[in-house]
Formats: sequence, structure tokens, C-alpha cells
Amino acid sequence: PFLRLLEAQLQDERREHEEEAEALKNEVEAMREELEKQQQAFLQTLQLSPEAQVEFGLQQEITRLTNENLDLKEFLEKLEKNEKKLKKQLKIYMKKVQDFEASQAIVPAEGRQNERNMQVAVQRKEKDFQGMLEYYKEDEPLLIRNLVT
Repeated sequence: PFLRLLEAQLQDERREHEEEAEALKNEVEAMREELEKQQQAFLQTLQLSPEAQVEFGLQQEITRLTNENLDLKEFLEKLEKNEKKLKKQLKIYMKKVQDFEASQAIVPAEGRQNERNMQVAVQRKEKDFQGMLEYYKEDEPLLIRNLVT
């Protein structure tokens, strides 16, 4: 059993190594292609007049800066979205803490247990109701107040 475990671990290590090696080979190939593109662009710019070389260099820099700017904007949007999410979670947790502290201060231990049982019962009743609600016109303000609370 111990040898099988070691053999399985060795196979896992070998598989991980092969995957890493393949990923690195792909990365090297992509870098090689990028280098070739840059060399071609460089050779083309050498054939241009000095003014055209400067203009081409400026265009390349503008393109690079534009892409970098777009990447930074995307990153900023992700951070802002995450910040909003975290603020929302913080508000929810703060509300839960306040509710918990209020229930601890007001309700004794036996009352808290009864309150939990009542909440469960109310939730079950709400799930059973479906469809229209019939009520008297004079009960409407009371109904609205209960719906809101």
C-alpha cells in the first residue's frame, strides 16, 4: 500500500511537471512569435525616413498607452465592483450584529427560543399561501402597515 501511494504521488508529480513544461513551451513560443513581429516592425521602421520613423514610434507608443489605459480602467472597474460588494456585505453584517445585540439586550434566553420558534412557524405559513388575498376595505391601512413591517 505504501509503495502504491508513493507511485501514485510520483505519477501526479510527473503529470504536473509535464503540464508545467507544456505551458512553458507554449509561453516561449508565444514570446518567440512576438519577438519576430517586433523585429519585422523594427526592420520596416529602419527603411522609413527619419520623420516617418518618429511618427511610427509615436503611433506605437500611443497604441501601447491606450491598451495599458484600457487594462487599468478594466482593473479599476473590477475593484469598484468588489468594493461595492464588500460594502453591501458589511452593511448586512452590521445590521445582523445590531439585531443580535438588540435581541440579547431585550429578550431573555427563554423568550429568544420562543421567538425563534415563532419565526419558523411564520415562515412556514407564508410558504403555504398562494393566490389572491381577500380583505375588507376598512382593514386596508392595517394590511399595508403589516406588509411593510
